[in-house]
Amino acid sequence: MKADVEEAVAADRERLERAREEHRGHATAKDKVWREVVSWFWVIVAFLFIEGTLVQARVIPSGSMEKTVLIGDHLIVSRFGYDAGIPFTPWHVPLWREPKRQQITVFRAPLADQGFPDFIKRCIGVPGDRIKIVEGKVYVNGDLLNEPYAIHNPSNADSPVENFPARTNDMVFADNPDWRTELAKQVRNGELVVPAGEYFMMGDNRDNSNDGRYWGFVPRENIIGTPVLIYMSIEAPEDVWEPGHVGERFETYLNAVIHPGEIRWKRLFHIF
Repeated sequence: MKADVEEAVAADRERLERAREEHRGHATAKDKVWREVVSWFWVIVAFLFIEGTLVQARVIPSGSMEKTVLIGDHLIVSRFGYDAGIPFTPWHVPLWREPKRQQITVFRAPLADQGFPDFIKRCIGVPGDRIKIVEGKVYVNGDLLNEPYAIHNPSNADSPVENFPARTNDMVFADNPDWRTELAKQVRNGELVVPAGEYFMMGDNRDNSNDGRYWGFVPRENIIGTPVLIYMSIEAPEDVWEPGHVGERFETYLNAVIHPGEIRWKRLFHIF
């Protein structure tokens, strides 16, 4: 009789233990799902924070900054101290750091009709600067600017864009027709005066650059940051790197894997 009772008690304990194990199994599965959700949440938060306030990856689609940066250069751009925003939205706020003269700068071009595209140029004038270009030579506040990075075609030395703002009447401002009127207001004694809170940008490839000479000043709130590193550089046609060419870009990356010679290895990890 006693043995029967002990067997019954043991069976009850076994059933109870199995029930507890099943309960723990269900709870563990739920916990795993919840932990996965929380982990991905923090990954997304970290991405948004890094992309919105610290660094961004950019690729160069045009030759306006050659030879400083080339078409197909992939850059890490530092936003730290310049700008903070929510990625994939227009919301952002300017921070405390200011672009310096001759610093390479990434910014939203003041071209509303084009959706304020991101450009990379060199900051030539900061607020209060007086600028003029004579036969391709840039003068800031009366002093010749030392520009070993600039590329000029000597045959274009007499062109309007290489004699700015003296010959702006001969220039065409297709991207921003209002710039002609605004420019005239900012010229003093043959020099362009940069207003407070704005900057004047130019590309290093002076004869092939859509820059401030054609569309005007860049407001401080449009500044995004400055490049710090080239992490990849691939030889490919200019159109590949334009927005919307996802298929062509994928093929280019695949081709670079198959044909490593397409990669400009000497440019990798160049620090600005």
